[in-house]
Amino acid sequence: MTWLQTVRNFLPQHKYAINANLLGDEAELAWSNLGFWQADTQSYPQACQALADHLAQAIQLKSEDTVLDLGCGHGASLQHWQQHYQIQQLSAVELQPACVAQIQKNLNSKFEIHCSSFLNLKQIFPQKTFDAVLCIDAAYHSTLNSFLLSTASVLNSNGYLGFHTLMLSDDFLNLNALQRLKLQALLKAADVNLQNLMTEQALRQCLAQYEFKTVQIEDLSEQVLAGFARYAETALKASAPSQGLEHFKIQMTAKLCRTLYASGMVRYVQIAAQKGSA
Repeated sequence: MTWLQTVRNFLPQHKYAINANLLGDEAELAWSNLGFWQADTQSYPQACQALADHLAQAIQLKSEDTVLDLGCGHGASLQHWQQHYQIQQLSAVELQPACVAQIQKNLNSKFEIHCSSFLNLKQIFPQKTFDAVLCIDAAYHSTLNSFLLSTASVLNSNGYLGFHTLMLSDDFLNLNALQRLKLQALLKAADVNLQNLMTEQALRQCLAQYEFKTVQIEDLSEQVLAGFARYAETALKASAPSQGLEHFKIQMTAKLCRTLYASGMVRYVQIAAQKGSA
C-alpha cells in the first residue's frame, strides 16, 4: 500500500491535516472531516456540518450543556456549536499546534482550548466534568479502551458521549490470514490499527465496561465513506494538481474510503452513548 504510506512519510505537515481549500472550504476556520453526504448535499462544508449535526442530534445536544469538543481541527465545529446551538460553556482539545493558534487568533470567545492529546483529559480537566463530549471523525486513530477511559473520566454521571469510529463487520471473521494482512496494511497506512477495531458485540461490551448503559450504533458507511469518495474524485478533477502531496493525500484518502466501503469488512459508525443511564 505504498500510495498511502507515501502520504504519511513525506507530507510536510501534521499527518491528520488536510487542505480543505482543495475540497471547497476556503474559510479560515475550515471543516476537516469526511462529511455526511446525501442526495441533496451541494458542498464539502455542508457535508461536514451535516456530520456534526447528525452527531449532535444523536446525543440531544442542548444550549445549556457544558460541552467538550475533541479533535476540533481548524475550529469550524466550535463556531458551529456557538452559532447554531447557542452553546455557552464550551471547551476543546486539539493536537495540532497550528490549528490551536489559528482558533485562538480568529475566535474571540470565552471557551478554553488546549493543545494536547484527547487521551489525557483527566490531566487537562482535573476538576471539571461535562454534560456532553463530542469527537467528530477522529476517535478511530486511538484504541477504543484508551479513548473511553479518557472521556468517561470527564463526563458527569449522566453525560453523553458522541463519536465516530470504525467497526469490523461480522464478515471479517471469515477472512483468511492473507486477507487480514492486506486489510491491516491498508488501515495502518491511514494510521488505524486493525488490532484495535472491534465487532459490534465487542464494541458494546467495551462501552458497558465504562458504564455506558444506553448505546446507539448507526452505520454511516454509505453516507461517509462512499459519499466522500465520490465527492473527492469530482472535486479533485476540477482543481489543479499543483498542490502536489496535499492533492495526493486527499486523492488517496478517497481511494481508501472507496476500498473500505466496497470490501464491507470495516464499517464507519456513529456512537451515541449515555453514561450511567438505566
